[in-house]
Amino acid sequence: MSIAIKSGVALEELGNFFEIAARRFDAGQAAPEMFSGAVDAAWHRLAEDPAAHDAFSVARTGRRLLHVEDPGEGVVSWVGAYEEAYGPLPEVWFTNADGTVNSSSLRGYWDSGEVRAEWNCSPVPGDGDLTPETIAP
Repeated sequence: MSIAIKSGVALEELGNFFEIAARRFDAGQAAPEMFSGAVDAAWHRLAEDPAAHDAFSVARTGRRLLHVEDPGEGVVSWVGAYEEAYGPLPEVWFTNADGTVNSSSLRGYWDSGEVRAEWNCSPVPGDGDLTPETIAP
């Protein structure tokens, strides 16, 4: 799979991640952990254009989400919610920003259904209530 294809998949998975984040925030749960280098790289590229980032976030979740540094490691807490909504995590979640798949982590997930990882960031709710109408140019 080419990096360009992975980038499109990563952006779609970022949208799924945002939806999981919104559900967690609505339920009073902690922010989900961003453990994928590939999906996080797509997030960073999107964040380079704040208007596009807001539009994407609002389209997927009905709200603005921001990117914050939040390092940690351990069991990724939101995998079950993802699987209920979208099925098993795709390979891109185990892919580094350079396109290299961490086969050991992917195999561990397939074997146990659990993801153990390190992460550097998470989403947080943005200020104010945005809707697609309020952010349109």
